[in-house]
Amino acid sequence: MRRVAAPLLLLLSLFSHDAAAFLSPPIRLGGSGNGIAAGHGSLAPRRGSRAQWLQHRGGVSSAKMESNAQMELNTAAWKEWGTGPLSHIEPVFRPPAEHDSFILQATNGCSWNRCTFCEMYKADDKKFKVKNLDLVEEELKLLGEMSENNNQEWPLRVFLADGDALALPFGRLRAILLLIKKYLPGVRRVSSYCLPRNLNSKSVAQLTELKGLGLHTLYVGCESGDDEVLRLVAKGETFQSSLTALNKIHEAGLRSSIMILHGLGGEQLSAQHAENSARLVNAAGPALLSTLVVSFPLGDARFRETFPEFTPLSEPDGLLAEMEAFMAKLDVKRTVFRSDHNSNLLALAGSLPKDKEKLLAQIREVRGSGDGLRPKWMRRSL
Repeated sequence: MRRVAAPLLLLLSLFSHDAAAFLSPPIRLGGSGNGIAAGHGSLAPRRGSRAQWLQHRGGVSSAKMESNAQMELNTAAWKEWGTGPLSHIEPVFRPPAEHDSFILQATNGCSWNRCTFCEMYKADDKKFKVKNLDLVEEELKLLGEMSENNNQEWPLRVFLADGDALALPFGRLRAILLLIKKYLPGVRRVSSYCLPRNLNSKSVAQLTELKGLGLHTLYVGCESGDDEVLRLVAKGETFQSSLTALNKIHEAGLRSSIMILHGLGGEQLSAQHAENSARLVNAAGPALLSTLVVSFPLGDARFRETFPEFTPLSEPDGLLAEMEAFMAKLDVKRTVFRSDHNSNLLALAGSLPKDKEKLLAQIREVRGSGDGLRPKWMRRSL
């Protein structure tokens, strides 16, 4: 098991809006927030030792830090979750927007883990399991003590890992949020990845209660709004199941962030993938929308087991054509759009509907000139 004592991983994505702040070479450990191939998440780069990070962040004395760090490190329970409190079972991923969040690994791996485009949680170490609530409390208590001892209110944001912490039952999520409030009262928002199926057993009233306890944003990897594409990639969802979950999120007053994967339907299904994905986004009206590009750094053999006729979109023409078709069909009232993940051929950013024509013009200009495309060496799926 790859266990790294990296307590407050400042998870900073390469080539996103904050890329300039991260100058170390990329770390390729495998896996991603909905897959290496999907590339939803950004790999958590190592930021030096636990002592270096905490001293940089809050000036904790070495003696105090070492004393706290030894808290129950040798218990059998902790041996399955890293080197002790505030460590992680790697790799760990998060959305680019969560680059300054404390990563609380409430679960390990993904509860579904069957999507053929995703290699994120395939290592033996990343099999799905739930962290004992006592261990979660121990971590939060330790972090709270470090904050209190230095008169600091950090972190301000918490991201619940791994791939779909919303798979936890309502009672466990409620308990975790209450512990965050108890030990980290300065936290302003808590976010998580979420699969549509995670919400099947949760009512709007329960989600509303979780919102009242600090839950803020759910990152939903819809991938596509086309049922045929979703079936061929073993997503285990449909247009309607995704929309039902997104509607629940919105009814509860939570913020949703939808992720769509360009190229997932290949040449054969590109048109319907673009059209039905836009139809899903239009029906859901998310606060945030991001697009990524499917890729297969570990090979596409597993993907072709369920989609044997898959023909990748040509680059740049095929991908840009799908991007344009998708953008042209969008009709939302108030959505922030980003394609700044480092898998993208073209980085775009804007607010919809205000910037729709500007974004379409950018795509068309690049299609005509070929200028402004991200070079292949920069287009990493992690």
